[in-house]
Amino acid sequence: MLIQVSWRNIWRSRTRSLVVLTAITLGIMAGVFSTAFMKGMMDKRVETAIHTELAHIQIHDSLFRKTAELRYYMPGADVLARKIDTLPHVEGVTQRIIVQSMISSAETGAGVKIMGVRPDDERKVTDIAQQMVNGKYFEGIKRNPVVIGQKLAHKLNVRVRSKVVITLQDMDNNLTAGAFRVAGIYKTSNTAYDESNVFVRYEDLARLTDLPAGACHEIAIRVDNDLNTVSVQQKIKKTTGSLEVMNWKEISPELSYITVVMDQYMYIFILIILLALLFGIINTMLMVILERHKEIGMLLAIGMSRPRIFFMIIIETVLLSLTGGITGIILGTLISKYFESHYINLSMFGKGLEQLGFSSLVNTSIDPEMVISVTILVIFTGIIAAVYPALKAIKYDPAEALRIE
Repeated sequence: MLIQVSWRNIWRSRTRSLVVLTAITLGIMAGVFSTAFMKGMMDKRVETAIHTELAHIQIHDSLFRKTAELRYYMPGADVLARKIDTLPHVEGVTQRIIVQSMISSAETGAGVKIMGVRPDDERKVTDIAQQMVNGKYFEGIKRNPVVIGQKLAHKLNVRVRSKVVITLQDMDNNLTAGAFRVAGIYKTSNTAYDESNVFVRYEDLARLTDLPAGACHEIAIRVDNDLNTVSVQQKIKKTTGSLEVMNWKEISPELSYITVVMDQYMYIFILIILLALLFGIINTMLMVILERHKEIGMLLAIGMSRPRIFFMIIIETVLLSLTGGITGIILGTLISKYFESHYINLSMFGKGLEQLGFSSLVNTSIDPEMVISVTILVIFTGIIAAVYPALKAIKYDPAEALRIE
């Protein structure tokens, strides 16, 4: 009965209630969409980092990541790689020789990281082969092909089939160089990565560096689902002895930290919206109480208890908040669902985003936990917003309230 009366009271001033409901709906809708947008952007960044730059798991000699020296390689890595490839949930394993080196063209040079890879294995772990914008992935050049990023190609002023020279130190610390031809040019959403990473064939780089047969500096592993990363990592650790086995969060802690901070930011953003709505609802309900001064006095005079009046005001406010909040959540979710399968094009900010490693094409990502949290917060906002107006209403003196015209 009290709920029905409270619901009818909301619509006694239809215009005012609609204005408040619209404000709540738009605020919550914007909050849900914004959080879905930010989560989608972060999910895309993590996906790019895993499938293009890092892989799910990497294995190194314990000193290699600290020094990046050629001598800290893993002997017999080909045997270990084949063993890992048989583990459940492992989709691909690739071996890499990694050298910090110099690449130069006829016009200029640049310091880069040279990665010697086996193309067929690398395709199973990273998606560089799908990111080609010119040429092909290690195809079309028979001798010493090289694949470089578009940013580096512009810097060196080279194109497909152009000649470049890679200069490095071999295992005996002798300076050596090799002439390569550009087989393909790739472009990812991270221009810093494109400018600093060069791919050559494993055999070509092993020959230049005199690395022992079957050795490498890095084994990268891709699993079928990120949720299985830790379990696969633990299984690999049991077979690698003193080697360093790290997942992508350990390799790139700053990326993991950003995802945590972004989750916290989304909650803060929602709380700011709800805080603004809180004061708006309080203001509206105070106006309602003032307008119904005489009515509340009449209810008190005929015997309605103060607790019932208190709960009537609470229910009115909660229903008002919940109606607008649920509508906002539904609309925000529907809009976000639409953009899960349709890109939001941020190409006008593309250069700036790509320098930070973010794609200019973003899909939203709905977090069910976030939606549930927002619903609960809306209910609490309604209750908190109702307390002060409801307390003010039950303090009225029936005799004084009835004398007010």
